[in-house]
Amino acid sequence: MNADAQPARARILHVVTGGFSGATQVALDLVRAGADGGRFDVMLALRRKRHTPMDRVAQLREEGLQVALVPGWSHVATVMALRALCRRWQPDLLVAHGFPEHLLARWAGLWAGVPHLVHVEHNSRERYSRWRLWQARRLAVRSDAIVGCSDGVRESLLNLGMPADRTIAIPNGIRIAPFEAATAHPFASRVPGLVMAARFAGQKDHLTLLRGLALLRDRHGMTPPLLLAGGGSARHRDAAVRLCQELGLQGQVQFLGHCATLPQLLMTHRFAVLSTHYEGMPLSLVEGMAAGCAVLGSDVPGVREMLRDGDTGRLVPHEDPGAWAEGLAALLRDTDGAAAMAERGRVEATSRFRHDQMLAAYESLFERLIATERSPSIAASGR
Repeated sequence: MNADAQPARARILHVVTGGFSGATQVALDLVRAGADGGRFDVMLALRRKRHTPMDRVAQLREEGLQVALVPGWSHVATVMALRALCRRWQPDLLVAHGFPEHLLARWAGLWAGVPHLVHVEHNSRERYSRWRLWQARRLAVRSDAIVGCSDGVRESLLNLGMPADRTIAIPNGIRIAPFEAATAHPFASRVPGLVMAARFAGQKDHLTLLRGLALLRDRHGMTPPLLLAGGGSARHRDAAVRLCQELGLQGQVQFLGHCATLPQLLMTHRFAVLSTHYEGMPLSLVEGMAAGCAVLGSDVPGVREMLRDGDTGRLVPHEDPGAWAEGLAALLRDTDGAAAMAERGRVEATSRFRHDQMLAAYESLFERLIATERSPSIAASGR
């Protein structure tokens, strides 16, 4: 070997849903960091869904990212394709994001003999049957680390029986640069409207928010505009459109789909909201805080851990349209109070939930794991 030759860089394969959820965004952040002068060679494997936007996949490849699509029409097909990808690309570490991808990817990684496995959980609640929970626990002792995207998610993982010595929390983070102009948009001069950035899915609760908006109109005569940004399931979007029509909100609510200019949209509106059934650590609310919005979110695991009610945001009882109406009415009436809360939230987001902090924590974890020998439990179940 040439004495001047550089040692081969370690390879990391990230596996995540192709639905472009929050989990996909975190995986993309880690892949982009690796591709942009990071210490590892990185590849992203997307499990294809019916609504995977192929134009966005093409854009990622045009960025120069290594992106592989694996079939999602059956779990067996996904595992087989991931195993073949691992054998071909030979990653040193496989990072499996989200559910059920973390089960499928780690089985494939074990079958292909990948030296190190990491599970990243992005939600505080998932649809674990007894069979899936048995798999998760069995895979946990064969994985080097299990990462929750917030302290609340880590607690949920521990409650499911994940090993405490391998289960850690690395909070999600956002890029601050797109929101640096937030202070140039005084709160009082912004559009007194709401932005909810969330994909349409069973996890999200667009319907409660729409019912709350109708009650806000009927009880208080207030009709702030609501912008719904995000793609996702056509079935869930259509249900929201139908309810909007039934409630007579067509002139008040806009369905924007995927929004490439979300930072600017947030910085020109007063309120960022998230009506949801459960979360891990919602990036959309962090972005709303960084943009200088007053934020309101459902009082559910994953949201309540990141907001101090009445201080950095408002927590709204789960599935309670009346509470949404009253919470919004109070903030719409109290512009000064909402502005002060928005500023406290902006400071909190830009100091605690930073993209660079998240990347540094993951990079440190990956370096430590790759530098260690495989644990006996992992090695015994490998090649």
